[in-house]
Amino acid sequence: MKTVYTCFCTDVIHEGHINILKEAAKYGRVVVGILSDPAMIRFNRFPTVSFDERMRIVQELDIVDEVIVQDDIMYDNIVAQLHPDYIIHGDNWLEGPMKAIRDNAESLLSEYGGKVIDVPYTYNENVKRIDQRIKEKLAMPEYRRKRLRQLIELCPIVKTLEVHSGLTGLIAEKTIVDHDGQLDQFDAMWISSLCDSTAKGKPDIELVDMTSRYRTIDDVMEVTTKPIIFDGDTGGLIEHFVYTVRTLERMGVSAIIIEDKTGLKKNSLFGTEVQQTQDTIEHFCEKIKAGKKTQLTDSFMIIARIESLILEQGMEDALERAFAYVEAGADGIMIHSRKKDPAEILEFCDKFREKNSKTPIVVVPTSFNQITEGELAEHGVNIVIYANQLTRSAFPAMEQTARDILRYHRAKEVDDRLMPIKEIITLIDEL
Repeated sequence: MKTVYTCFCTDVIHEGHINILKEAAKYGRVVVGILSDPAMIRFNRFPTVSFDERMRIVQELDIVDEVIVQDDIMYDNIVAQLHPDYIIHGDNWLEGPMKAIRDNAESLLSEYGGKVIDVPYTYNENVKRIDQRIKEKLAMPEYRRKRLRQLIELCPIVKTLEVHSGLTGLIAEKTIVDHDGQLDQFDAMWISSLCDSTAKGKPDIELVDMTSRYRTIDDVMEVTTKPIIFDGDTGGLIEHFVYTVRTLERMGVSAIIIEDKTGLKKNSLFGTEVQQTQDTIEHFCEKIKAGKKTQLTDSFMIIARIESLILEQGMEDALERAFAYVEAGADGIMIHSRKKDPAEILEFCDKFREKNSKTPIVVVPTSFNQITEGELAEHGVNIVIYANQLTRSAFPAMEQTARDILRYHRAKEVDDRLMPIKEIITLIDEL
């Protein structure tokens, strides 16, 4: 009897899945793979029920002959293990990023005469409603907040993109590329103080109050599910910081990063060109302790950003602060530099890892942008933040468009470089 294989990465079995199983049964013995939690998370399908529960749901279906674990979204291991005659899937993988998965399956099966079966995708109001409810559940604070810690455990490096609005949040949420036969995407979102201020036309001096910044978080959270890291600047007064922690935690934010400076904020990339005062180790540790004491869950993270290299205080000062901040309860360390050569960042990471192998390290390669994520991971970096690239790419494009409209007294000359409004609208989900 021939073997027919399909893989499910869902928390709910609906009529679309049943339709695939019925079609599969026409060809032979039906084997269903349940995508493991790590594979689901890498595929950006965070489970809302346990793996055992997902296995049980499928095992209870009479039409299924066997249920196995699939540990990767690509089919190499499954084909080697099972040697199926057919792999069956909804035809939604015929185009877009998921086509890479289909190409992988078809290539493997073709080596011994196996075939891919594409079943018309079931998408009616009931299926749409189920999918929407799963997405809404993933966006709930108790699910979203813990997701960053999960990613740190499961990913070689957590790729984080700056967002400053609902639309940029959707770009971070939905952008997927097929690279070297693998799907790649951003894992988390960074709500930058600089970009939030810039989008509002305000200077980056902590002028935009927290209430306004929380509104930005709301806008992003309403349309996305990925975890959020919040740029908390200095964190402000300790008495104010504890309220910030409690609010962000309640909203479902995964982490706040605060920098060890005091006084009026100046952007770190100015370095010593402007007057910037670094906080004392003792006072900053008190701020970390106060924040950790007030939080209610283990999933929220307070990450300490060290400005010693920015302010040219030396490597030893940076390391002394890092170990002190971890001792005070910091859940991660962000080390920053404005040099174009990443050497001092890598030196810090190597020396920190000699004594501390577990505390997550965060870097923002804005000035030393030639280094790859893989190279950073080799030196123990866990999170990379692309902190302002969306803002910086949008501004020159918009400015040039405005100039050309003024120059030509019409919009025809700019049209070729504009994204059709229909494509923009397709990013936005309707209920």
